[in-house]
Amino acid sequence: MGTPASTAEPRCVDVHCHVVVPELLLSVAPDESWRPAVWWDDDGQVVEIGGRRLRSAVGEMVHVGAILAAQAARGVDAVVLSPFVPLLFPDVDADECRRRSALFNAGLARMVREHPGRVAAVGAVPMQDPVLAAAELRGLMAEGVLSGVEITASVGGVYLGDDRFEPFWQAAEETGALIFVHPTTSAFDEPVFRDYYLWNAVGNPMEITVTAAHLVLSGTLERHPDLRIVLSHGGGAALALRGRLRHAHRAVAGAGPRLTESVEASLRRLHFDSVVHDPALLAALVEFAGADRVLLGSDHPFDMGDPDPVGSVRRLGLDPASESLVLGGNADRLTFGEAVSRRSRPDVT
Repeated sequence: MGTPASTAEPRCVDVHCHVVVPELLLSVAPDESWRPAVWWDDDGQVVEIGGRRLRSAVGEMVHVGAILAAQAARGVDAVVLSPFVPLLFPDVDADECRRRSALFNAGLARMVREHPGRVAAVGAVPMQDPVLAAAELRGLMAEGVLSGVEITASVGGVYLGDDRFEPFWQAAEETGALIFVHPTTSAFDEPVFRDYYLWNAVGNPMEITVTAAHLVLSGTLERHPDLRIVLSHGGGAALALRGRLRHAHRAVAGAGPRLTESVEASLRRLHFDSVVHDPALLAALVEFAGADRVLLGSDHPFDMGDPDPVGSVRRLGLDPASESLVLGGNADRLTFGEAVSRRSRPDVT
């Protein structure tokens, strides 16, 4: 007889965990210079792409076994893998982006198949052509291996509430795909963002904030009530600005015509990860959005990630049912399936 759900220790699922699949590495096709190279030296991990060398990825991001071991060491039982954001390739031709995305998606699907119950994944589609992206998403979801796709908060400077993305949102709603929204990491050109790591500490959550407001006031979330969107970085400052959004929606003609429900109702249609680095803010996020709308996240393997995501949630002192939802129940429902969330923790040794 199985262990009753009421006595099982909650499963912990990290919904914000980035990867570079080996199938995409430069070593696989050295003549394709767009491919990334990843190696370790005495100073840590180096990721080279497009002539740039990045050192912000401080943990393993290629070998899924090592990623799972690192996650298990901090109490995480399963992960939802998503592409390293520059490898979404929003600046190339849509057909070429589709080709590269297919390679990434195949690598992610392999990882899912090799680690059932411990790895889910969201892939990539060519968002620079929303009609093509919609078709690719339908095909991806029909295969039944990946759980959805990761997309950037803006595409070519256009934010996600723009009407051009309607075909994509229709496909996402129809297929039940999980849409994980992440900053481009390069949305703002103001020189100040080059100082004090502000491009990441402020710029990335700012971009998420803008796209959240755009999705709300454009009426996108109201028109597509069954969308399953997870905003990274706790939704940025969207909740802190809900009063201003509410006032604009009610009092300013230019802000009001596309949304008929309240700003708060539309915001509560979103899901949010837990990567906020502040217990009071995370508690407020759970209180506002509901425990069924907040998901454990670490932003592995980056330097701005949460090194103890499980502890960040447990220190909130939520009731057991709410804590279980945030730690893994919500992610299981959106990715692995509710049957997995009712099981006790898998062997992670």
